[in-house]
Amino acid sequence: MNSKEQNDHADCDEFCFDPRRVKMARLVLPPKDVVDGMAGIFEAVSDPARLRLLMALAETELCVCDLSVLSGLSQSSVSHHLRVLRDKKVVKFRKAGKMAYYTLDDAHVKALLRKCLEHVAEK
Repeated sequence: MNSKEQNDHADCDEFCFDPRRVKMARLVLPPKDVVDGMAGIFEAVSDPARLRLLMALAETELCVCDLSVLSGLSQSSVSHHLRVLRDKKVVKFRKAGKMAYYTLDDAHVKALLRKCLEHVAEK
């Protein structure tokens, strides 16, 4: 293996582990149900269309019609994406007459989006 191949090879060349580090890491791991919930959120926001909807909702409350015009998606498609995000408690809505207005569920969602954007922008 040449030096470039060696640098690109991201696995250990032999199996050995540090029991102290493994124990420390194990102590801070959340329970499986919490990790599953986190994975569900990341799965829900991993779709580019849903991510664009979330970025818009991070700025202001919008109705399904607004989001449809903004995204170029049909109202049906927007509603489907919002249902996925609602199920994961990423967005919430309020009814005003015949209109359904959406916002991010809480400040944590906005912070998550902001941190992700910062991370991608620094690369």
